[in-house]
Amino acid sequence: MEYLDFELPIKELEEQLEKCVIIGKESDVDVTPTCKEINKKLVETKKEIYKNLTAWQRVQLSRHPNRPYTLDYIRAICGDTFLELHGDRGFKDDKAMVGGLGKINGQSFMIVGQQKGYNTKTRQYRNFGMANPEGYRKALRLMKMAEKFGIPVLTLVDTPGAYPGLEAEERGQGEAIARNIFEMVRLQVPIITIIVGEGASGGALGIGVGDRVYMLENTWYSVISPESCSSILWKSWEYKERAAEALKLTSSDMKKQKLVDDVIPEPLGGAHYDRETTFKTVAEYITKGYNELKDLSTADLIAQRMDKYSNMGEYKE
Repeated sequence: MEYLDFELPIKELEEQLEKCVIIGKESDVDVTPTCKEINKKLVETKKEIYKNLTAWQRVQLSRHPNRPYTLDYIRAICGDTFLELHGDRGFKDDKAMVGGLGKINGQSFMIVGQQKGYNTKTRQYRNFGMANPEGYRKALRLMKMAEKFGIPVLTLVDTPGAYPGLEAEERGQGEAIARNIFEMVRLQVPIITIIVGEGASGGALGIGVGDRVYMLENTWYSVISPESCSSILWKSWEYKERAAEALKLTSSDMKKQKLVDDVIPEPLGGAHYDRETTFKTVAEYITKGYNELKDLSTADLIAQRMDKYSNMGEYKE
């Protein structure tokens, strides 16, 4: 397990607990009371730390290297029913955007999401979760296929942003994202969107339009990353913590501003501490969201979706 800087007190206590257990196994000394005391202190420390997380610390948690990624959720929730589909039928298959058919609690879904890598090699292979235009066109192709066969769509968002390279711009990055938003707003099947990690900029919005939009507790959703915001406003990354607070990008902020529908709770310490519980909770929210939408007529579904996004940004003087 890797630890973030604010998790170091937890690391120390877990190391103490591990040493205590080893001493108990290698000697005749009864260390049970000591282990219980350390474990009690460990739980209290975890509760204290994770109860008072800053916006920047939640951003750090969303990027934790041990955190489950899109394919982890798909494999855990869909099992062997997932069939990955490839290519945009125009340029090539973008490895940063994955998609395919899978069953969740007996219901078929077309699942689309950004995928990051687990190590240097796979991160390069997946382009660090930053999709090119062909990735968004592949996502749209799969969503239109789902519409054709009446299959609901599930999107899993986890990206630091769409790829900003010259070749991506040459192939129409902005148009591809705008086209996806335009088509998703009027897609004739239910769309459930879950922010499972980072939700940055247009890269997230390109697959982020949904009838139900949920965020995991330790994720963020914003027009720009704290580092980029800091570099624009203060010409330095040193103010990223201040930028994170100002952007109001946490799940609780998004729920308060009615930009997402609900926050999915994570186990104490984050999704990576108890993956099985996280996967189970996410599956429950997907099923709940679908059950709320499945009986709506196509006209009502699209009308409600359009109203939802049209009403965002309203305020009173």
